[in-house]
Amino acid sequence: MKPSKSRLWLVLSILLALSHHAICARRSSSDEAYVTLLYGDEFLLGVRVLGKSIRDTGSVAKDMVVLVSDGVSDYAKKLLEADGWLVEPISLLANPNQVRPKRFWGVYTKLKIFNMTKYKKVVYLDADTIVVKSIEDLFQCRKFCANLKHSERLNSGVMVVEPSQVVFNDMMSKVKTLRSYTGGDQGFLNSYYTGFANAHLFEPDLKKEVLDSRPVPEMERLSTLYNADVGLYMLANKWMVDEKELHVIHYTLGPLKPWDWWTSWLLKPVDVWQNVREKLQESLPGTSGGRNPNDELLVKLLFLLPVFALLFCYYWSFLQTRSLCNHIRHLYYKFRSRGALAYSSVSSSTVDSNHEYSNGAQSKVPVFLGGLSVFICFAAAVVSLALALAIVPRQVMPWTGLILMYEWTFTLFFLLFGSYLHLIYKWGIMKANQVGSFASRPGSCDYDLQKGHRQKVSCDIDTCYYGLGMIFLAIAAPSLPCFFGITALFLRLGLMFLGGLVLASFMTYASEHLGIRFFLRGLEEKDIPLTNRMCFLC
Repeated sequence: MKPSKSRLWLVLSILLALSHHAICARRSSSDEAYVTLLYGDEFLLGVRVLGKSIRDTGSVAKDMVVLVSDGVSDYAKKLLEADGWLVEPISLLANPNQVRPKRFWGVYTKLKIFNMTKYKKVVYLDADTIVVKSIEDLFQCRKFCANLKHSERLNSGVMVVEPSQVVFNDMMSKVKTLRSYTGGDQGFLNSYYTGFANAHLFEPDLKKEVLDSRPVPEMERLSTLYNADVGLYMLANKWMVDEKELHVIHYTLGPLKPWDWWTSWLLKPVDVWQNVREKLQESLPGTSGGRNPNDELLVKLLFLLPVFALLFCYYWSFLQTRSLCNHIRHLYYKFRSRGALAYSSVSSSTVDSNHEYSNGAQSKVPVFLGGLSVFICFAAAVVSLALALAIVPRQVMPWTGLILMYEWTFTLFFLLFGSYLHLIYKWGIMKANQVGSFASRPGSCDYDLQKGHRQKVSCDIDTCYYGLGMIFLAIAAPSLPCFFGITALFLRLGLMFLGGLVLASFMTYASEHLGIRFFLRGLEEKDIPLTNRMCFLC
């Protein structure tokens, strides 16, 4: 037994040594590499999709290197390694510019690609780019290549670099003296590579004999095909170049990054990125399709919490007044006698036209109540929208993000504005108790057909109609561009703005009437027991 165990351990040791040698050989087998930078986990999904796009377009022989700073988690590093990236930790280079955007605090670290001297040539790509067609020909580029944008200035999102210790040291000696018009690395590179706008265009299809007959250029310009900015697409709703010839798409529009769920509903080119994302393999458990295992549990909770909150409020508002069976029976009789027993709705935008209440009740309505209700309604809508945006994870799938956004916005709005209406109702009761009671009209009451006695309604059906109207318009406003098949960003935003104006008009009308309605109900129902009073949500 002992000799056999010894042989087994020997075989295992040899296999481990061979595998380690194979890994080291693979890491050093290529003298050319694709490189990107990752400062934090926010761009992790972008790097994963970028790597998938590089491999899917046929670039399998070159290394893929991601330079990661201290802000990247260990989990992110393991995931990238499982995806096939070579993870190299780096220290950040301080930005020497005093005047700069806050997000540019570590961008000078990008200059470290010029010091990756173990590679003869590197193709650098920002994490917000995606390869749609093979870019292997970029390794034919000479010492430095980039794309021109924005008033004859180079863009550092896609670059081809021939690493050099001499060049890197020269850059480090000039970072504090050369002006950066952006306050970041791109501005510095434009100052360092003076005359780049006059560089010759990179022509990958030229024969090797022709290239060898020319002097090696210090700089070459890349075609827009290698760095197609979605800003160009946004202006004309189409690419300014042949879409079939595109090699790299660059999503540069600030907050409209392709991994943020709302971007898919605004920019058509994001569909290309999302298609690659959906094909991501499960490198680690729960990561297929670009999913985050932690977000998966959070998303399930976010779906359920609003439902539980509304059910709780329903119980608190309805079932405290009567049993569930009695409530169902009440709704049944109300439905059968709908024509005779339904409340008349508010028919105009002023209190004077409300025929449901007596003139005495109308005169007790504060003159500012309508305007206050409108203000509270819009404030509740803004707060609900902001909280929903903060709650919903940014990198969920587009449909998941949209559904969660609606669910949380509507729930928060109904709770906030419903609480306000409940306070107005109680204010009406308090006001009535101060000045004395008044007789209410029979038309504002509901009758129990079984018992034959009068009983106050516990839920105002017209308020539900207003709520359903707001929900319908809130869904219809952003859906109009999709319904009409409009893909242009500005036209989409314009149509959504018009839909928003209609929604705002309806909210103004509804909130004014609801505020007055609840106040008058409070005046009318001051003598009714608390258990028979109105629904909290409506």
